[in-house]
Amino acid sequence: MSSNYSLSEFLDVAVEAAKIAGEAIRRGFYETKHVEHKGVVDLVTETDKACEELIFDHLKKNFPTHKFIGEETSAALGTAELTDDPTWIVDPLDGTTNFVHGFPFICVSIGLTIEKVPTVGVVYNPIIGELFTGIRGQGAFLNGNPIKASQQTALVKSLLATEVGTVRDKSTVDATTNRINSLLFKVRSLRMSGSCALNLCGIACGRIDIFYELGFGGPWDVAGGAVIVLEAGGLVFDPHGGEFDIMSKRVAASNSHLKDVFLAALKEGEGSSSS
Repeated sequence: MSSNYSLSEFLDVAVEAAKIAGEAIRRGFYETKHVEHKGVVDLVTETDKACEELIFDHLKKNFPTHKFIGEETSAALGTAELTDDPTWIVDPLDGTTNFVHGFPFICVSIGLTIEKVPTVGVVYNPIIGELFTGIRGQGAFLNGNPIKASQQTALVKSLLATEVGTVRDKSTVDATTNRINSLLFKVRSLRMSGSCALNLCGIACGRIDIFYELGFGGPWDVAGGAVIVLEAGGLVFDPHGGEFDIMSKRVAASNSHLKDVFLAALKEGEGSSSS
């Protein structure tokens, strides 16, 4: 590990980078958006690209030897492989569709892995003014105040978050809605905020009790939020059971009580549909 730096220095620089990008997002949020399509419903704006550059420039200036994986660069250059080196994994604007529509659930997500382990996380929503931070072994915070996952033990009283995803062929949509349909009989209600990173932070601060998403963009959606959930006493795992893999494009999270009942409910929701 880069022992000449402390984890708190990594966090401080990541927060600076998130705030620099956040300023650009705040400006862009109230202006006309220039939108490109990555897929049928997957969007990218000039702000996404500009913010990634701002973040990487700031991190590289401070940590020239570190590696980088980012949504826009990886999309252009092919997904980078995760190595043991300190690696910054960045989503410059999670919730692009929300951004385009002026729906204020958007954030900058910055995660640092060391030896492939998510170690530092920053998720910043510049529109609502919420900064979530976490350092492995040192707790999770919202605007500097400690946060904890919920204490809910009953699935039927739990608030569930998920996302539809960007793939809209019939079999994928059917599998998605069948799963949701099944879960709606078992939980209190459902939320789709449009941001994977903010959903994870919702688990961390107790707003949401359970969350899963299948087939999101890549490790940049989860690298920051995963640290924050774990440091808030929540759990991050694979929605099919088993260990969470940051590179797998699927994630589930819950408070410390609901994992097993939630996994069982997810499994029942698969029925004949497998993702």
